[in-house]
Amino acid sequence: MTEPPRPAAGPPPGGLAPAAAPAAARSDRSPWNWLLLIPILLPLLTFVYNRETPKLAGFPFFFWFQLLFPPLAVVVTTIVFLLAKRRA
Repeated sequence: MTEPPRPAAGPPPGGLAPAAAPAAARSDRSPWNWLLLIPILLPLLTFVYNRETPKLAGFPFFFWFQLLFPPLAVVVTTIVFLLAKRRA
């Protein structure tokens, strides 16, 4: 009796695929990434901005200070991106 032909694709007869070439070492562990904690943690610290004065255009401090968080997050993220890219 003859053995059925093996398919061309798949691992070689030994059962082990050849080792892939090692990928280039890449690390996202830049110390600048710690700055990203500022826009994450600052909104959680409500005791810092839980007051009414000073008012800005009739808005209590509590509200207008919260409106600064999205632009702050954009600025910090941009700074971290540029500084981490320069390092790489």
